[in-house]
Amino acid sequence: MERTSRRDPNSYPKKIAMAKQRYEGSCHCGQIRFVVEGDLDTATLCNCSICTKKGFIHLIVPPEAFQLLSGQPDLATYSFNTHIAKHHFCRVCGMHPFYIPRSDPDKIDVNVRCLDGIPLENYQFPTFNGRDWEQAIEGKVSWRD
Repeated sequence: MERTSRRDPNSYPKKIAMAKQRYEGSCHCGQIRFVVEGDLDTATLCNCSICTKKGFIHLIVPPEAFQLLSGQPDLATYSFNTHIAKHHFCRVCGMHPFYIPRSDPDKIDVNVRCLDGIPLENYQFPTFNGRDWEQAIEGKVSWRD
């Protein structure tokens, strides 16, 4: 799905397929720092109970596209329901910068809100219907080819 800008669309060149880019990110206090390589055009919002409350914007990447730079000792994990998803958060500030998603437990799901310098006002992210997870995961999802 193509992102739309809230700025004047005539002020931008025509859309070109985005390559994966390298981003740095952290939790709020900075104890947890990481780098990720991904394409923000695949990022989504989810309307399930936990993602709605956390405000998570999902960027799902393979493990080789993610590197934890610091903070391993400060990570805690929350799990519920099927216990497949591993919701990692900082013990110091409580921020949830990334986790292991139920949809793709072999990948890392990074919170776009925790990436440094991303102008979120320039993006409209598609929504994944996590409230009806079982049916929604059977359909086409932006993070899978």
